[in-house]
Amino acid sequence: MAEEVTLIKVEAVVRDEAFVDVKNALSEIGVNGLTAYQVVGCGAQRGARHYVRGQEFEAQVVPKIKFEVVVSSEEWEQKTIDVIKKVAFTGHHGDGKIFSYNIRQAVKIRTGDTGYEAIQTLKDEED
Repeated sequence: MAEEVTLIKVEAVVRDEAFVDVKNALSEIGVNGLTAYQVVGCGAQRGARHYVRGQEFEAQVVPKIKFEVVVSSEEWEQKTIDVIKKVAFTGHHGDGKIFSYNIRQAVKIRTGDTGYEAIQTLKDEED
């Protein structure tokens, strides 16, 4: 039986326009898999003001991208958070938030692998 590994889920909600850059940066550091969603929400500003054809309107929620990544150690957690912070940063309101959680269990449905093995992609499994 494999040794017990801490699994950590990192969630990041970032600007729409950061999607490709964040996805590519995570791939470059070796993050095996991710899930991304189109979401809407608001922070402390409760939305944003936009101008369309010279008319101002206030959006109650703004479109964002939510990334979910599961990593296998606190070291990978920090690497993942650092790269998302670096790539998604603009310095303006609405850059987003990052959260991390301990994972109690992971199961790969196809193989029944659990824990660390469930989140790994082995070279002979890649299609």
